[in-house]
Amino acid sequence: GAVRDYSIRSEGGVFILGQLGTNVHVYTQQSVWEGVSLLSGWHGLYRSISSSKSEQYSSAAFLYSSFDRPEEVYFTKHIDGLPWAKPVTHENQLLATRELPRAKLYRWINHDDNRIIEGILHYPPGKFEHKNLPLFVYMHGGPSDASLNRLQTNFYTWAPLAAAEGWLVLEANYRGSTGYGDQFLNEIFGQILSRPGKDILAGVDSLVSDGIADPTRLNIGGYSFGGFLTNWLITQTTRFNAALSGAGPVEHISMWGTTDFSFGVNTLLRGFPWEAPEIYEKESIMNKLNEVKTPTLISTGTNDIRVPADQSYILERSLTYLGVPVKLLLFPDEGHTLSNNPWHGKIKAREELKWLAKYDHVPPFTTEDLV
Repeated sequence: GAVRDYSIRSEGGVFILGQLGTNVHVYTQQSVWEGVSLLSGWHGLYRSISSSKSEQYSSAAFLYSSFDRPEEVYFTKHIDGLPWAKPVTHENQLLATRELPRAKLYRWINHDDNRIIEGILHYPPGKFEHKNLPLFVYMHGGPSDASLNRLQTNFYTWAPLAAAEGWLVLEANYRGSTGYGDQFLNEIFGQILSRPGKDILAGVDSLVSDGIADPTRLNIGGYSFGGFLTNWLITQTTRFNAALSGAGPVEHISMWGTTDFSFGVNTLLRGFPWEAPEIYEKESIMNKLNEVKTPTLISTGTNDIRVPADQSYILERSLTYLGVPVKLLLFPDEGHTLSNNPWHGKIKAREELKWLAKYDHVPPFTTEDLV
């Protein structure tokens, strides 16, 4: 598992929000000499928990969401009453009135090392557990992050939005994801792209073999490390009809030299460029770009210092020279989180859905709700 957050309890000790797989539960710990206790509650995602400052009460408030519940603030008079907590906000009640995608867990095996990989399948409304559906693989960032049991739609976690537009969406918790133990998390070191990339391709193969995904309608995308993986995977196979590369690195050495996260790059690649040149070469995207055939939409903030925009410029120029259909979306005055202008996230999602529709050969969808 993984600790995602904590807060101090008024009666002493701490609340711990701990992730196990795709769920984040509430735990308590009274002192460093005592064990951690799981509180009975719902499956889903708890976050931002706080308790009463009075030692006479054990009330708590928190945010909660799950696949079928949009996020709201909840309150319980006693922390042992988590299953009976009541919502005190209704900010997202409109979503509760819509026919939403349904989600379920999906597991498969990477036969390279027989690792079981877990992901989330989001089915289009009215098509739960249908077969032969058009597939969009959406990969989370990090890599030390995970796709979770929640209903959230923003520029970064928009799998439910894509499912609502008719796609079967697979969110894969590939090697390097949190919530599956330290070994699973660390197995990405030195194989920063090749190992999680194989996890994802094994998931696609499994969905096709199970008859769930249409093998002629496969698409891929992600943001940050998800964009990184997208850039890698389109050098490994031509089976994807369309790709969405959001703020994804493409050249390891220049990325190491310009990002504000350089220690993370050389940690994941097991050394500085001059210390591990064989790993930098083995995991190289740049040296394999001539293999790319997949039409690719690239997006980035012009002021991004986590994954500098020049990584996207390099990819766009390379694919242009190679004759691969490509488009670059630049969001002015935006950093990595695209948080300065809320319209930018909406525009990104709108253009990405249009790109999928265009190159997966389906009729264009209506974008009025996104404009």
